[in-house]
Amino acid sequence: MKKITFVTTNKGKIATAMNYLNDSDIELESYNYELIEPRTDDIQEIAKQKVLQAYEVVKQPCIALDSGFYIEALNGFPRAFVNFALDTIGTQGILDIMRGKENRNCAFKECVAYYDGTDIKYFFYEQKGTLAEEYRGEDKEKQWSPLWHIYKDTVFPDKTLSELTEDEMKKRRKYIGSSLQEFAKWYKQQ
Repeated sequence: MKKITFVTTNKGKIATAMNYLNDSDIELESYNYELIEPRTDDIQEIAKQKVLQAYEVVKQPCIALDSGFYIEALNGFPRAFVNFALDTIGTQGILDIMRGKENRNCAFKECVAYYDGTDIKYFFYEQKGTLAEEYRGEDKEKQWSPLWHIYKDTVFPDKTLSELTEDEMKKRRKYIGSSLQEFAKWYKQQ
């Protein structure tokens, strides 16, 4: 079985990565370390800087993941500045800004960066969905963002991610891809 190290402090991202990578027979070793996130709107550049830092910490091939949240009616806001938006206006602030807007289309865009000390490879994915009208659902251990309370995907369009059961989350993974899944396909062939 192949192994890969994922450097992050986000337990929800680790749980998500384990689901996708374990399904592909790749063992995930997590390393709890806070990486410095550069101030840029480019998720590829953020993932690149994070994986270079991660490699300096673990001194072995590793991955880093960055994602952005893009709301169509707000010209893509908050983009890669999700944490800043959540720390300042929160999910309720996002819902307040969106009150009365008919276009509720949004998407998570992800980039996984892999670095082996020589080459960096990138893997991308976009998960389209819609914004709920209100904050819904319970906090979950595997949740990697408060946005789970306001985001509905195309597999279960009547529920936010935080309202899905564990079985529904498993079913969702069969239909919704991930940059981690794209990475896993490539990594298994190396």
